[in-house]
Amino acid sequence: MTETDPPWEPPLAGSEVEHLLGALDRLRTTFRWKADGLDAADLQTRIGASSLTLGGLLKHLASVEDEITTRRLSGARIGEPWESVWAGDDDWAFTSAADDPPERLYGYADGAVARSRARFEAALSDGGLGQLVHLTAPDGRHASLRRLVCDLIEERPPHGACRPHPRGGGRSGRRGPAERLAAAASEQLTAPGPDGDGRSIGGAGVAAGGSGPAVAAR
Repeated sequence: MTETDPPWEPPLAGSEVEHLLGALDRLRTTFRWKADGLDAADLQTRIGASSLTLGGLLKHLASVEDEITTRRLSGARIGEPWESVWAGDDDWAFTSAADDPPERLYGYADGAVARSRARFEAALSDGGLGQLVHLTAPDGRHASLRRLVCDLIEERPPHGACRPHPRGGGRSGRRGPAERLAAAASEQLTAPGPDGDGRSIGGAGVAAGGSGPAVAAR
């Protein structure tokens, strides 16, 4: 990256690690930017009969960052802030966000990304993207670290059309909460996980087995 490159962009010609982590960080940065500065009512905005909210997406993505970089990466417990509050099934992060004030939701999002970056950095210091991790498929084969990074990339909506503008931050071009939510809902990706069940590829408790983040990975 040069001094003229936007800080959220992956390198133009870097290594595989730099490109994958750079692509992930661009998606993180874009969604966080698009969801920033909203009050409680904005974060709980719904469209039609859908129960999806921006607050729910913030909390869900935060829990997935932690789940992938603990249970799936090393088999460790997911830890706080999740274990003491998690209740219900895999939809809990979406539905419980209505009870969280904006500062808590933004704290979940920022804290989880910081922890995830540190865990990936520590794992990469011990080996490359091809190293095997704790997560296994039903036949016992272990996933690679590369697979976990790609899963986390695919978990995040591809908000490329509304990335921060390279000239002046672009805040004036952001849409209202309902429009942001509609874009996020339409851009969510699902794909078969290691179990082949077609659920969201990075959703908490899907590929690692069990319901909720506190269950140990296979």
